[in-house]
Amino acid sequence: MDDKVLLGAVGEKDAVLAFKAIGVKAVPAQTAQEVRTAIHRLYKEGVRVIFVTEAAARQAPEIIERFENDPALSIIPVPGTMGTDGYGERRVRENVLKAIGSDLFLDNDRKEGN
Repeated sequence: MDDKVLLGAVGEKDAVLAFKAIGVKAVPAQTAQEVRTAIHRLYKEGVRVIFVTEAAARQAPEIIERFENDPALSIIPVPGTMGTDGYGERRVRENVLKAIGSDLFLDNDRKEGN
């Protein structure tokens, strides 16, 4: 069995090309159908961690939700070429809250005086 973790990236062409430069399987996608197709393709190819730009994730939230509880795949929203709009951070907060019952980020915000 191959223990190598395969990584993928889906989103705007300029954003995923940066991932491709470091050996990640990059699939440009902007429409909802392109995002869904790209994620399914990478999953079938054995990719187990997929970075999806926030803009692409917003195009096809149902595919993100479909794999949310699949232990064989992690989909991680990341900022795209236009920067972040907070979508990825909100998803992480929601998942941490669901997993441990506490918003660790909120606790850190309070400690930092935010």
